[in-house]
Amino acid sequence: MLGKIFLHWYGTQPRICIPDAELAKVILSNNFGFYAKDKPRPSIITMLGGRGLGLVAGLEWVKRRRILSPAFSMDKLKIMISRMAECTISMLDEWKRQAIEAEENSKTIDINKEFQELTADIIAHTAFGSSFVQGKEVFKAQRELQQLCIASAVNIFIPGSQYLPTKSNIKIWKLDWKMKGKLQHIVESRLNSQTRSGSSDCSFGDDLLGVMMDTWKTDSDDKLKMNEIMDECKTFFFAGHETTSTLLTWTIYLLSLHIEWQDKLRQEVLENCGMAIPDADMLSKLKMVNMVLLEALRLYSPLIELLRVALGDMKLGNLLIPKGTCLSIPIAMIHRSKEYWGEDANKFNPLRFINGVGKAAKHPNALLAFSMGPRNCIGQNFAMLEAKTVMTLILQRFSWSLSPDYKHAPANHLTLQPQHGLPVIVKPLQF
Repeated sequence: MLGKIFLHWYGTQPRICIPDAELAKVILSNNFGFYAKDKPRPSIITMLGGRGLGLVAGLEWVKRRRILSPAFSMDKLKIMISRMAECTISMLDEWKRQAIEAEENSKTIDINKEFQELTADIIAHTAFGSSFVQGKEVFKAQRELQQLCIASAVNIFIPGSQYLPTKSNIKIWKLDWKMKGKLQHIVESRLNSQTRSGSSDCSFGDDLLGVMMDTWKTDSDDKLKMNEIMDECKTFFFAGHETTSTLLTWTIYLLSLHIEWQDKLRQEVLENCGMAIPDADMLSKLKMVNMVLLEALRLYSPLIELLRVALGDMKLGNLLIPKGTCLSIPIAMIHRSKEYWGEDANKFNPLRFINGVGKAAKHPNALLAFSMGPRNCIGQNFAMLEAKTVMTLILQRFSWSLSPDYKHAPANHLTLQPQHGLPVIVKPLQF
């Protein structure tokens, strides 16, 4: 075990890297808060929301998770499928139009860009009740903030420098002001719509925003302030579309390389869904689609590492971890470890998931795409349901192949992105 663990440096910060699935389980499954999430840079906090679920800790996190969990129940997620499908079909209709007008009835499309806009549209509709047009300034500002975060990641951070009126900081402040303004407008629009209805008893809605705003009707400690709601909106605007778009992008990439699997999935979709818009029952029958999505998460996990900080002197396996030590759990290394996944660990093999996630590898917790333990991703069911819906609709309507212009260069831009985009040649199956 000790031979696996090593010290590495991120800028000037030392980290202990732990590419061990069992130790990762111990760290992530701890229910007593001994291993806290590492505090990100101020620019990332601004982008994600400092008081959002992803960054709060302790009793505040327990309260927030309790408030938000009902918005992600399977009953509510099933209702969202039709909205996911509506957004997706709108995108696919535009693909078809462009393909028919092009030579050979095919069109080269940057799938990564398309999926970023699609999943942003879906999260806006399903979680916040607004269209992509209304929320596009939020996404645009977050995208610009993301680029600033990426550019500054290799620089040494000096505590307090975020308050200096530098060119970069002024831009961050302006983008944050723009995001807050747009988000406050969305919240106030929902509030005004209920006020016009004349009823004080009805709910603000059964989506994520409605669940948060419903806390205003209680006198308990669960009531969320406006700035807390806006920070949660920031968190889910980003996490709700960024990770799913990444999953869809790499799934399309892998199926471009393995056409035989593209054909298998299409046959499964047509047998169980035909050309109908899928519902929850249909999606539950798509076993091979699910296996391919899991394999895409394994090979190209949106997050390539998880960071935790020991809040006290801890014993981890045979190691003594001093208080304040940063621990890095390298998801990408664990996901491609031959020790856990076999000699074909670097190869695309969805059949490894035929008996479920727990039996796919030699360790039941070797797949960490959604983390695990008490702080696992609250939106993982949403993400998988969305990915299945989108892939089903694409498989019904299109075949695709990788453009010769594609350059394989995965890059960590907070999530794992194709650095030069993903140009794919799409061709409608029906005209």
